[in-house]
Amino acid sequence: MASRVLTTAIMVATATQVGSRPTSDSPLRYAALSQLWDAGWYHKVALHGYPSVLPHNASGAVVANTWAFLPGYPFLVRALMATTGLSWNFASVAVSVAFSLAFVLVFDRLMHLVLPSNTARFAVVLLCVSPLSPILQVAYAESMNLFFVALALYLLLRRRYGWLIPALAIMSLTRPGEIAFALTLAAHVALRWRNRRRDPWLPGQRPLSIVATLLATGFGLLWPAIAWIATGSLSAYTATELAWRARDLGATSLLPFAPWIESANFFFAPPWGLLLLALTIGGAIAAFFSRPVRRLGTDLRLWIASYALYVLAVFFPQTSTLRILTPMFPLFGALAQPRSRIYRITIVTVFVAAQALWLIGSWWTWWGSDLVTP
Repeated sequence: MASRVLTTAIMVATATQVGSRPTSDSPLRYAALSQLWDAGWYHKVALHGYPSVLPHNASGAVVANTWAFLPGYPFLVRALMATTGLSWNFASVAVSVAFSLAFVLVFDRLMHLVLPSNTARFAVVLLCVSPLSPILQVAYAESMNLFFVALALYLLLRRRYGWLIPALAIMSLTRPGEIAFALTLAAHVALRWRNRRRDPWLPGQRPLSIVATLLATGFGLLWPAIAWIATGSLSAYTATELAWRARDLGATSLLPFAPWIESANFFFAPPWGLLLLALTIGGAIAAFFSRPVRRLGTDLRLWIASYALYVLAVFFPQTSTLRILTPMFPLFGALAQPRSRIYRITIVTVFVAAQALWLIGSWWTWWGSDLVTP
């Protein structure tokens, strides 16, 4: 709770320092701050649902629309509004904050499964003050999604495969990325099969783990299938996602692993972009095999690797890149392992300062783009 108060103060202070909206004479207040960026899209989903006919521009290409935003969070907020009479602004933040609290509690339990108690608690501190922690208390689906990711990881480590299935079902309707968890499960099952003599299956575990893997794959395809059925267009979801990329690159296709190369060449003059991309991937691989990350255990490392592979395959890096990487939150457990007091004070200080820097950069990014209103 203290971290949310601190982050709220940082949000208000940075917005005041940056200035007011171009269309307003007063600095942004918190009620407005919580509704920036893509929050307007979630509001549109809550009010109007999804179009049965995809919108197109003059050239016939699909343009940005609500099919890119999954229904779990906005429909839950709408249900809360209907039962309590709360406004969208209040209900959306209330749901986000509630899920952020639940996420932190589950993350604490998850870290205690793989790390000593003191280290696990400091990992929670780092999570709460992390540079992108403001996203946990605005009208975004991130806190809801991160809660279900953390819950699914906890159930996976405890090998509660039956309970894992409903968690994955709900998770698939909050944010994209379910396919990454299906890959994690497939690798987990394969490793358990290889090590079955040293780590025997308990009765019922093997069939349940296989069913959970198959269902996770199906859940990952559920939302694109719903969009297809509702609009009659097989590519409704992917075409909608590509509409955001088209703003920068023009018409493009969904070719796995191409987006990062396209982004490198778009933002940097060749060959510097590709060189930076190679160094980034090389650094990430080295970090993955470092001792602090290896101490997180096999299953959490499988998730980190699977999600990283998913992001590399489908995501076009831009201003949302750091937010997209938030499901890799088990890495806070690696950052928490040094026991030096100087290190711990320094990293917390840097994280808090980075919140302000990220928010200031986000305000400017938002000013330069269109705000979506219902």
